[in-house]
Amino acid sequence: MSEPTDGDQAAAPTAPDPWKGLRGVMAGTLILEAITVLLALPVVGSVGGGVGWFSGSYLVILALVMILGAGLQRRPWAIPFNLGLQVLLILGVFVHVSIGVMGILFAVVWGFILVLRHDVKRRMEQGLLPSQRTRRSA
Repeated sequence: MSEPTDGDQAAAPTAPDPWKGLRGVMAGTLILEAITVLLALPVVGSVGGGVGWFSGSYLVILALVMILGAGLQRRPWAIPFNLGLQVLLILGVFVHVSIGVMGILFAVVWGFILVLRHDVKRRMEQGLLPSQRTRRSA
C-alpha cells in the first residue's frame, strides 16, 4: 500500500452548525406563512366584503416582509423580528377574523419552534449533540 499524499488527504471534517437547521426551519416557516397570507387575499375579497386599499396593502406588505425576513435568520435579532411579525399577523383580525385566527395558529407554531430552540441550546450546553460527541476508534 502506498502512503497517502497531501493531495489524497481530505480536509478534517468540521462539526456542523447546530443552529443551521433551526434557521432553515424558521426561514421555511416564514415562507409558508407568507404564502398563506397571500392566499388569504381571495378569502378577504369574497367573504370579507372586498379587498380595500388598507386590507390589500396590509396583507401584501406583511407577506413581503415575511419573505424578506426569511433571509435574515442569521441575524441576532431574527427571533424577536419573527415574533413581531406574528403580532402583526394577529392584529390582522382588524382586516378579517380569519387573518387573526391564522395569526394565532402560526403563533402556536412559533411557540413550538422556540421550544425546539431551547432544547437544542440545552443539549449544546450539556454536550449531547451528535456533532459534539468524540469519535472512538475501534
